[in-house]
Amino acid sequence: MMLDLVQLRTFVAVAEEEHLTRAADRLHISQSAASGHVRAVEEALDTRLFVRTSRSLQLTPAGKMLMQQAKVVLHEASQLTTFAREIHGKIEGTIIVSAGSDPSLSRIGKVVSALRAKHELISVDLHVRNSSATRQALKTGEVDVGMLLGNAMDVGFTCYHLANLQFRITGPAAWRDRIENADWEQLASMPWITPADSRLAYSAMLNQLFGERGLALNTVVRCDSTALARSLLEDGVGMMLMRDHQALQGEREGYLAISPIARAEFGSYIAHVATRGKDPLIQAFVDAVKVAWPDMKLAAPYPPHALP
Repeated sequence: MMLDLVQLRTFVAVAEEEHLTRAADRLHISQSAASGHVRAVEEALDTRLFVRTSRSLQLTPAGKMLMQQAKVVLHEASQLTTFAREIHGKIEGTIIVSAGSDPSLSRIGKVVSALRAKHELISVDLHVRNSSATRQALKTGEVDVGMLLGNAMDVGFTCYHLANLQFRITGPAAWRDRIENADWEQLASMPWITPADSRLAYSAMLNQLFGERGLALNTVVRCDSTALARSLLEDGVGMMLMRDHQALQGEREGYLAISPIARAEFGSYIAHVATRGKDPLIQAFVDAVKVAWPDMKLAAPYPPHALP
């Protein structure tokens, strides 16, 4: 039995996530399909690639060897796709884009509109992923371009800085006096709604604000949706980090309070694998981003150890 790229991509996603369901969600396929892809790879190689622990899937020695080679194959497949488009000489096809759930962070609507206005033969597959998952998806070829928050680039990416975004610490309006008069330690001791995934940019910002001061947050709810977290805040559950303009709007509307001492700043970027810079689809998308973000600038890559 021959392996195909879809099966290899699923194998890599399961290996990186160490969990079948999370990998299936990341790839936007069913759990049964993901399981079938992994099983097909194991049958083709006639070897076991994973061992199941109480909470995760771990690679066997053979699985670790395949993981290294699979990433090389997927990367080379992406390069071949780019080469084929260059030979073809036409800008048409489907570009796969990853962006966060908040469209104001990416201006994705304006970007796609600008792209379609100039290139009617290009269609867009748009997937919602956090920045950590987007980085992984770029490396495995699951997406062509990623829109990211935070110091998200490494030496294998070409990245463009879009803007610096401001964030505030906010809480329920009923706690206004406590929040506005609290020092760092008092803020940390209040109930908090924090990201479920420690790899998220929001987690990195909270660590920057509190962890570097030696403070641990009193987390009462972990949540993987900023919209759900805002709803919990409005219902008086706890504190959270929020975009500056959303925080100020909530304060004006009277349903939240803002700490005067705590702010964070993170950059927003787009990125693609550096070796795919000549891909006509990617070039067309980058040009469209320039329309939505006129001040966009090429950013220097971060070394791997600097990633949040």
